[in-house]
Amino acid sequence: MNKQVDVAVIGAGAAGMMCAAVAGQRGKRVVLIDHASRLAEKIRISGGGRCNFTNLHAGPANYLSENPHFCKSALSRYTPQDFLSLMKRHNIAWHEKHKGQLFCDDSAEDIIRMLKAECDLGKVQWRMSCAVSDVQKTDAGFVVQTAQGGIMVDQVVVATGGLSIPKIGATDFSHKIARQFGLKIIETRPALVPLTFDATAWEPFVPLSGISLEVDIETGTKKNRALFREDLLFTHRGLSGPAVLQISSYWQPGTPIRINLLPEVDLAEDLVAAKTTTKKNLANYLSQYLPGRLIDGLLTAHAFDGNLKIADMQDKRLRLLAEKINRWELTPDGSEGYRKAEVTRGGVDTRELSQQSMMANKVPGLYFIGEAVDVTGWLGGYNFQWAWASGNAAGTAV
Repeated sequence: MNKQVDVAVIGAGAAGMMCAAVAGQRGKRVVLIDHASRLAEKIRISGGGRCNFTNLHAGPANYLSENPHFCKSALSRYTPQDFLSLMKRHNIAWHEKHKGQLFCDDSAEDIIRMLKAECDLGKVQWRMSCAVSDVQKTDAGFVVQTAQGGIMVDQVVVATGGLSIPKIGATDFSHKIARQFGLKIIETRPALVPLTFDATAWEPFVPLSGISLEVDIETGTKKNRALFREDLLFTHRGLSGPAVLQISSYWQPGTPIRINLLPEVDLAEDLVAAKTTTKKNLANYLSQYLPGRLIDGLLTAHAFDGNLKIADMQDKRLRLLAEKINRWELTPDGSEGYRKAEVTRGGVDTRELSQQSMMANKVPGLYFIGEAVDVTGWLGGYNFQWAWASGNAAGTAV
């Protein structure tokens, strides 16, 4: 085998293409390998097909990791503004939805075409669809065995992502390679994922499927407490929507989540005061705040009679109802799993990697980037920003 390339990047997703483009444009001979026949499927399906490609507010505080300081270096060296400059060069129009979330005006395909063009500018060689069966280190570098034959390279970048959405080709390849070379893996689990509940316990709420409203949602206590204000969506099996996807990354199995269905209203104070000001029954009074179907479902589930007049109810009962609405506590029995998870929490332990280059400290020449690594962003473009930033860090270093 002749060494005809310097760097093999395995995985042609967001992080992999960014890394290959940066390295290629720096004069490195790069081969980009992917087992899929279609390029960057995760980019293609993201943001409803418009790709929520970054977030204006992306910073270290928006990421979860066992080693929370690790992401600071890469994120500071490649910012959302850097990616916007790249898009400007390719004349790609974009817009901000809310909370700094940026989307393509037209299609996620624009991002894929841009990254491919950047790779082509760096004379990157493509091998698709081409599975990698083995990576071995030798005195001369690395040998990467593929379905199209072996490749000798000086350096290998693993950018094959995590376990989320297996139907578009997600595998545990990155974790297998890390373990093969003696690197630790932080236990993985689905993140940014809908939460589910015991079927019997959830039965009263099944009729609420499809209802959506803005809530405060939290889990954990003290320094482990996480709180978001986002939209909640009721489903047949549990809860979804941005609020639940966000909190799912922080939720620990067996622990409760707490939901404030009326974050702007102190309902206990309001209901007790209403005893002297209204003749309405409970259901009618609550209809000024919440959808009728939700009120009926909540009152039934919590054993309250919506026909009772507020004036006839004890303060204690009104406060109990308010607690169920302002601080509804419930414990999921699990999640919808990797098949519906947007990302994987956990991955290659960042304490095994250089925060400057993303290279494995004890395996010179071997790099891990993107979702393969134990850095998980919030919902809203943060994970793509980590892909760009970590890809740039490795592409600059190789």
